[in-house]
Amino acid sequence: MATDRVPGDEQRAGLRAALRHADLTLEQLWLRYFQLGGNADLLDVEAHLDGLVGLPAADGDLLAVAVNERLDELVAARRVPYSRSLRAPRPTSGPLAALLQLLEAARSAPPDRLVPLAARAGRVLGVEVAVHVVDHEQRRLIRLPGDGLPPTDPVTVDGTLPGRVFQATHVLPSEAGGLPRLWVPLLDGADRVGVLEARVPTVQDLEDPALREQCGWLASLVAHLLVSMGVYGDALERTRRSVPRSPSAELIWAQLPPLTAATDSFVLAGLLEPGADVSGDAFDYALSEDTVSMTVFDAMGHGLGAGLMVAAALAAARSARRDRRGIHDQARAVDEVVAATFPDSAFVTGVLAELDVGSGRLRYVRAGHPPPLLLRDGRVVKELTGAGRVPFGIETTGFAVSEEVLEPGDWLVLYTDGITEARDATGRWFGEHRLAEFLARAAAAGQPPPETVRRLMRAVLDHQGGKLQDDASILLACWAAR
Repeated sequence: MATDRVPGDEQRAGLRAALRHADLTLEQLWLRYFQLGGNADLLDVEAHLDGLVGLPAADGDLLAVAVNERLDELVAARRVPYSRSLRAPRPTSGPLAALLQLLEAARSAPPDRLVPLAARAGRVLGVEVAVHVVDHEQRRLIRLPGDGLPPTDPVTVDGTLPGRVFQATHVLPSEAGGLPRLWVPLLDGADRVGVLEARVPTVQDLEDPALREQCGWLASLVAHLLVSMGVYGDALERTRRSVPRSPSAELIWAQLPPLTAATDSFVLAGLLEPGADVSGDAFDYALSEDTVSMTVFDAMGHGLGAGLMVAAALAAARSARRDRRGIHDQARAVDEVVAATFPDSAFVTGVLAELDVGSGRLRYVRAGHPPPLLLRDGRVVKELTGAGRVPFGIETTGFAVSEEVLEPGDWLVLYTDGITEARDATGRWFGEHRLAEFLARAAAAGQPPPETVRRLMRAVLDHQGGKLQDDASILLACWAAR
């Protein structure tokens, strides 16, 4: 880390004072200095200490190193031993110091101070950093202010190098415009938040594996802080919005979990459109060592009323699940809260599912909702029609829990009818067949679930001319046996 230069007279005075405690003769000091690479002879060193001549700054620093090393030896020799080995002291330089500095400073900082703190941590690593977050529709990367660098315009996720980094979650170098830099994915766990731009001093630094790794550490911490600090203010959230949100969308987005999550045996990815005006769609999940719970709901109607209904359904399902109640009781809890709270035969369609990750046994309830799709070996092999029942809120008894057995590598797709019933200008639906073909191509191409979901929602929007007439949501899960 760069520091202000110490004046020569101040350093010389420090050398003389330290030498009195170093238990070194002038000859011993000169020998240590010479072994470090110093070129001045003994008389020049003596004259320098006496203030008669001045040595070059590099030689003064070598003398300081020689004395400081001796002081460290004396201190170590006189330290009182402990009864056990102690950990290394707090780092004061290098990558760990940069991360520690950022972590501690963030504890008492508002969200909009995160970027200056990240920039300061980057300078400890010898790079200049900028933070680019993805918008909620996952179409653009928008740079957060506060890094002290010249402003830049947002870039699209599709067709740009930073966008490739976001899509593939791999570090990529760039020399565009004569400016060497590393683009590093911002990942909070498996959730894609954006990309970190690290401007490096030279082109050669782009191939430094240690620097790449250190920038990856910094990006991971910045992503985690973006997510955790974002709930304490509006600055970060405001940047990620391309248009204002309706009250119903505000309500629903506040209930959603992160769009992507993963364990060593499972990957989940979800998305919701239209992001600024969604009203009745929502999804949820819960990961544990033994099980994965998945939920998709679609409340009748539009506007804030539908938003309130689907939020209540989410709350009922979560409450029962967190109380360790099974799929059947979770469904009954949703039935009861919808029937008791919303009059005039209001209802919510949906799917509640739970997978045992050890055996692949899937248990699910489908209530008036499109059947989940099961993909195996890159193709749709089954619609999980099971023992379908009426929508939630209409009836609270007389339904069964269906079962299916998944195999390692299977994909499970839960979605709402806003995807399949999206119409183009001629009235043609996007349809189940087009959805199945899209998913099969994505699986065959090796696309991960998060990128598959992003591209699917873009295809649905393009099919309907960029504006959906109904809410559309999807939750895609990939299971691999341990």
